[in-house]
Order: sequence, then C-alpha cells, then structure tokens
Amino acid sequence: MNFVLRNKLTLIGIVIGALGGFLYYYFVGCASGTCAITSKPLNSTLYGGLMGGLLMNIFKNDKPKDNENG
Repeated sequence: MNFVLRNKLTLIGIVIGALGGFLYYYFVGCASGTCAITSKPLNSTLYGGLMGGLLMNIFKNDKPKDNENG
C-alpha cells in the first residue's frame, strides 16, 4: 500500500494514458494495418500507458522529508 501512495501520480498517468491509447486505437486506428503502434489495441494501450506514466512522473516529488530544524 505504501508503494501505491508514493507513486499515485504515476499510476494515475498510466491508467489515463492506457485509456487514451485504447480510445485512439478505437476511434482513429490504422486502416492499412502497417502502423507499429496503432494497428493493434494492445500496442496502442501499452504505449499510451507508458507515455502517461512518464508524463505524470515529471510532477512526482522525490525530496525526502526531513524533520530536523537545522
């Protein structure tokens, strides 16, 4: 559970990106079937999830919490 709380922005980005990738495949797709990413729903969903996770990971705060006043 601690992993989920520490990486919630990245996980949210993965879910939103995967949904966006699948919707792109469904509505736009690739008519000829020769497109590497958009020709299959799995490829498009995984690519969208990867891009969404990387985008949201930019906003992650990695600074350790220091309780000392010095």
